[in-house]
Amino acid sequence: MGAVELSNAQARRVALGAQGFNDRRPTGRVDRRHLRRVVDRMGLIQIDSVNVLVRSQELPLFARLGAHPRTLIDDATRHGDLFEFWVHEACHVPIELYPLQRWAMREHPRWTSLRSWADANERLVAGVLDRVRSDGPIVASDLEMRDRPKGTWWDWDDGKLALEHLFRTGDVAARRRPNDFARLYDLAERVIPADVRTAPAPAAHDAKKELLVRAARHHGVGTASDLTDYHRLSHTRPLFAELVEEGRLLPATVEGWSKPAFMHPDAVIPRRVRARALLSPFDPVVWNRERIERLFGFRYRIEIYVPASKREYGYYVLPFLLGDELVARVDLKADRKNGRLLVPGAFGEPGIDERHVADALAAELASMARWLGLDAGIEVAGRGDLSRELRRAVASISSRAR
Repeated sequence: MGAVELSNAQARRVALGAQGFNDRRPTGRVDRRHLRRVVDRMGLIQIDSVNVLVRSQELPLFARLGAHPRTLIDDATRHGDLFEFWVHEACHVPIELYPLQRWAMREHPRWTSLRSWADANERLVAGVLDRVRSDGPIVASDLEMRDRPKGTWWDWDDGKLALEHLFRTGDVAARRRPNDFARLYDLAERVIPADVRTAPAPAAHDAKKELLVRAARHHGVGTASDLTDYHRLSHTRPLFAELVEEGRLLPATVEGWSKPAFMHPDAVIPRRVRARALLSPFDPVVWNRERIERLFGFRYRIEIYVPASKREYGYYVLPFLLGDELVARVDLKADRKNGRLLVPGAFGEPGIDERHVADALAAELASMARWLGLDAGIEVAGRGDLSRELRRAVASISSRAR
C-alpha cells in the first residue's frame, strides 16, 4: 500500500480532529464522563504549577469542554481514573496506561542521573520509603534534609531527591494537595488500584510500540519525531517499520513537510473544523514548537522565563484557535482580588479579518471569565495590533449583558 498523501490543510484538520476539536462542547452539566472523552482524545494532561491565569492542566479541558467543575481532575484521580507520572512531562494519565509505564519505572534513560544518585544513597532512600510507609501521604517539606543553602527551585534536597526517585520507580505514587498544589507522596499500593498495579506489564519494546500507536491516535498524523516526543520515548526508529508492517501505522506524506509522516489507521480527515479555543502553552496541539510551525505557520515560544524587557508578546501568552487556524495570541492574567480578567496584550496573525477574530476572541474570553468567577469583567490594555478591535468587541458583549 502506498503512502497516504495529505495537503498541509488536511493534516492540520486531522490533527485537530484527533485532539477533539471537532467534538461538540457539552451544553449541560459536565462530569467525569466528559473528562474521559477528553482524556481519550489527548492521552494525557500535562501539569504545570504556573497559576497567573489558572493551573495549566485546567486549560485543555476548558478548550474542549468549555466551563466545567474545576475539581474534575481531582475527582477523577480520587476515583482511580487518572494517575500522575512523568510521561511527556509531569502528567495526569489514564489509569489503563499504568502497565505501559512500568518499563519506564524500571529503565527509562531519563532517570539515569537520579538512579545513580539513589544507588549511591541506598540507606537514605530506604529510610525515606520507610517514612512514607509509616506516615504517608507526605510532602517533601515534611522530610527537611537540606545540608546546603537553597538555590534555584529545582535545587532539591536529599529528601526530595529520594521521593522523586521512588516516584519514578513506582514504589510511591502521588496526588496533588488542593490548597497549594504540592505533590503528596504515598505508597503506590495505597494510590494505584490493586488490579492495575499487578496487571502484566509488557516489555519495553512492546510498550513503546503501543505508546507510538497511541501517540499517532492522539496526533492523527505526525513525523517519527512528533510521535516519539508525545510520551518522551527514545530509540524508537526501528519500531516504525514494524508498526507499518503490522498495519498499526500508515505511511504518509504531507505537503511541505521535509520528513516522512505516519498516520493512525482510524484517523479521520474532517471536511472542516469548527473550533474556538484558547490553548494552554502545554496543550498537545502547541507543545511541540517545530510541529506547530509546520502545521499552522505559527511561531510560538513560552516567554515566562524571559526577562520582561526582552519579551515579544508577554508573560503568559495563549494561542487562539479559530476554525482550523491559529489566528491570534493573547497575554492573560487573572486579577482575582478585583475580579477581572486582564488582557495586557492581544496580537493578530498576518492576513486575518481583525473584526471577525476579535468578536470570536471576546466571546471566548467572556466565557473564560465567567468560568473563573471573574465577574467584574475583562480589561484589555493597549499592547498589540489586535487590542483596539478586541476592546470594541469586549465592550459590545458587556453592553448586551447589561
